[in-house]
Amino acid sequence: MRYDLEERTQKFGEKVIGFAREVPKDVITIPILSQLVRAGTSVGANYCEAIGAGSKKDFRNKIFICKKEAQETKHWLRMVARAAPEIREKAQELWREAQELTLIFHKIASSSSK
Repeated sequence: MRYDLEERTQKFGEKVIGFAREVPKDVITIPILSQLVRAGTSVGANYCEAIGAGSKKDFRNKIFICKKEAQETKHWLRMVARAAPEIREKAQELWREAQELTLIFHKIASSSSK
């Protein structure tokens, strides 16, 4: 079975959107969710850009951005879990996926620089 990182990152963005819809909205969670959705959905968008990169350097830069966005997503997931403890388990599931993506992109970025 072929592993499809493009599909995985797009599904991750969809899960972030679905999760954000479930979080109770208040003065604290609304700005956090805005940041979370931006970061979580940009992982897949930047991976699509990496696939279409015109050079090895451009590819590496886009992969590095993917890694940074996955790391930022982890931050916002932690903040929303603190702001809305009732959804902590779902936030932790997404956090684990964001961590796996961070590690994958780190590996790709470090191997593409050789």
